[in-house]
Amino acid sequence: MTPAFTGQEKELSREECDEHLREQGTGVLSLASDDEAYSVPISFGYADDVVYFVFLGYAADSEKGRFAETTDRACLVSYDVSGKFGWESVVVRGPLREVDDDEWDDLVDAIEDNAWYPSLFSEADPQSQIRGFALSTEDVSGLADQRGT
Repeated sequence: MTPAFTGQEKELSREECDEHLREQGTGVLSLASDDEAYSVPISFGYADDVVYFVFLGYAADSEKGRFAETTDRACLVSYDVSGKFGWESVVVRGPLREVDDDEWDDLVDAIEDNAWYPSLFSEADPQSQIRGFALSTEDVSGLADQRGT
């Protein structure tokens, strides 16, 4: 059964979507390889129209790594639910790329600002176990029902 919208939902402006991404810091990232999809929950930072996140300490043959390497355009869904009539969601689509060394400080700053688990860098063994990624916000949309807030 598909849930019906009540007519009380509203589209979020780009500014409202940006605010959500700066404040929320968690979501589900969807990657693709050929005709197979893979989704993973992530904590992210958001700055200058870029979603930054890391994959921490995974094996060379991991699904996350394989899918990240083959995904040209990724999709991130971030949402916040406070009740039946109090929710909002933002969908980001855009090119995905691994962060270069010269952009690492931007990634760290963004993650420290609003990621759900900003101290993750101190939890990693050697830093070689961390790979940073950037998702450009080429297409951003959001929807909310805020009657319950």
